[in-house]
Amino acid sequence: MTEIFEWDRIFYNDLPQNFIFEVIFRSTIMFIILLLTLKLAGKRGVKQLSVFETVIVIALGSAAGDPMFYEDVGIVPAAVVFIVIIVLYRLVTWLTGKSKKFEEFIEGKTECLINEGKFSVSTFKKESLAQDEFFSELRIKSVEHLGQIKHAFIETSGEISVFYFDDKEVGYGLPILPSLFNKKSKIIEKHGFHSCTFCGHTVEQKAGTAKCEVCQKDEWVPAINTLRIT
Repeated sequence: MTEIFEWDRIFYNDLPQNFIFEVIFRSTIMFIILLLTLKLAGKRGVKQLSVFETVIVIALGSAAGDPMFYEDVGIVPAAVVFIVIIVLYRLVTWLTGKSKKFEEFIEGKTECLINEGKFSVSTFKKESLAQDEFFSELRIKSVEHLGQIKHAFIETSGEISVFYFDDKEVGYGLPILPSLFNKKSKIIEKHGFHSCTFCGHTVEQKAGTAKCEVCQKDEWVPAINTLRIT
């Protein structure tokens, strides 16, 4: 039967003191694994917190929680984990201040998603951001179509920043309201402004079929040019 306040068990869990070196090694490896895993998950997977901040929260949370109620987890190894994480935090912070490339690798960089009312297709290929998810973000900001947007960026935190055209500059654009976007078709029923559903390129099209001159896709939806209501 386990007795309470067995100090050697509480602090070391009956492990030899040189086990601390293994704790340091384990903590460093798990820190790197966490960092790389969340980096691969993309910005949207860690929205609001940066990848680096999320790693710190997870690592410290786990180290703090386990020794609170697991009798087989010693306090000293957990404290060493804290020290290792803080040292690694300081090291990574120092490296990000010294190297722009390292900073971009750790924190990512702001990417342009929409430029002049059209998708920046090359950026969408890099970012793990579904079109439906992005449209939802824009609708929350009272956007009806891409012709209202001058620029949109995904920040390092995963947040979407939007800059709008003045009312007098709003043109025809890809509608993002489900009732309108779902009217997409490969056959253009009548002459008028239509938007490519893939890249948002908007152009006046004749009835029939056509390929987008930007992305070579052939699915279109009637464009709209309504002003944004705020």
